[in-house]
Amino acid sequence: MIRNLTNRIIFITIVFALALWVDMSDRIKLDNPFQDGSVLIERDVKPRLGLDLQGGLQVLLEADLPADSEITREAMNTARDIVENRTNALGVSDNLIQIAGERRIVGEFPGAEDTDAILDIIQQTGLLEFVDTGDFSPVEGSLLETDFAPGSTTTPLSADGTAPTVYHTIMTGEVVRSVNVGVDQTNQPSIDFTLTPEGATIFADHTSANTGRFLAIVLDKVVISAPIINDPITGGQGSISGNFTTESANALAVQLRYGSLPIPMKVVETRIIGPTLGEDSLQKSLVAGMVGIVIVMLFMGIYYRMPGIVADISVLFYAAIAFAIFKYFHFTLTLPGIAGFLLSTGAALDANILIFERLKEELRNGRSLLHAVEQGWARAWPSIWESNVTTIITSLILYWFGSTFGATIVKGFSLTLALGVGISLFTAIYITRTLLALFLKAFKPTNLPRWFGI
Repeated sequence: MIRNLTNRIIFITIVFALALWVDMSDRIKLDNPFQDGSVLIERDVKPRLGLDLQGGLQVLLEADLPADSEITREAMNTARDIVENRTNALGVSDNLIQIAGERRIVGEFPGAEDTDAILDIIQQTGLLEFVDTGDFSPVEGSLLETDFAPGSTTTPLSADGTAPTVYHTIMTGEVVRSVNVGVDQTNQPSIDFTLTPEGATIFADHTSANTGRFLAIVLDKVVISAPIINDPITGGQGSISGNFTTESANALAVQLRYGSLPIPMKVVETRIIGPTLGEDSLQKSLVAGMVGIVIVMLFMGIYYRMPGIVADISVLFYAAIAFAIFKYFHFTLTLPGIAGFLLSTGAALDANILIFERLKEELRNGRSLLHAVEQGWARAWPSIWESNVTTIITSLILYWFGSTFGATIVKGFSLTLALGVGISLFTAIYITRTLLALFLKAFKPTNLPRWFGI
């Protein structure tokens, strides 16, 4: 019936034990038995819950440009990456940033607490300029007109309609190689930066030729510092001092470290989901899922008898393995994702139903038990293969749609459905078949109507 049954059972036992280990742990660690102090595996496997299950913040950003402005896909991808890097640096974990359409970005931040800081950091363009103001010392926090204005061809005007003074930008944040938070001579937070070779040359030439004059450091046209150049700075390093707190210095460092947004973004919609609502949704989903699984398992056991009980055990294996994969590879679980998981559980049972119905038909036709089992698998396999491949193809199409148009609900559903279907194929074909062979070998049933419900 099945060759190497013992090897199959050993393999299934190892897989199930590893799955349970991951399922029941928040962090797994496996020491190297051949080397003291060495670790083979160490990984955080806490379940990652989505926005709808633990609460948090959802933000819809849109390009702050005229509707007829052309926005390239490359610019949107760059903006998405910068927003993600900025929020990651703020300590916002498990965030999901994706492009929606041609000019929008959707950001989801599960468990986010300081929503104001997130909103502030993601929509600022973060344009850093080093501006030559000569003998003029601008006030920190004041607006400063500069001659660096990407995409602008107009001369800025003051409130009375006259053209204000425009100061020259000697270089921008593009020449900044690295940024870190430090402290100045008065032990106050400051921003330490290192320039690229090109930036170091520009900075050295300017500070050498303008000793005793002011150099304003401007972020998004707002003066954050205006030091006087006391000596030439030729080492390619510098420091920005101002009225910084530790939090504001960290936030500014994040902006400078990950560059300026290629296009200005504005927040057009925000949605805050409370943790109570998310917890309530999770509990109701789990209860509904458990009730459904229990009913289906009872049906399988009553209608298909021994094969049905084997299928029920196989489904438990499936659930343990699937949940372990979701945890280990840090897939984010959402309500639609749980729906996809439950639907793939039905697919796992669907494969067993096809096999068992074919098995019962062979038994009614007078086949021997072993021959009926073999024929049941062989003749049900084409239908199982076609239905599951179709489901996986559909899931891939849905995943592409969700990624392209920012439909996170569709994306989460399709991902867990595809993974679940793949795992269900393994459990239905490999585990169920092995367990059924083991049961037949152990019980040697002779009363087929009682054991198989024919």
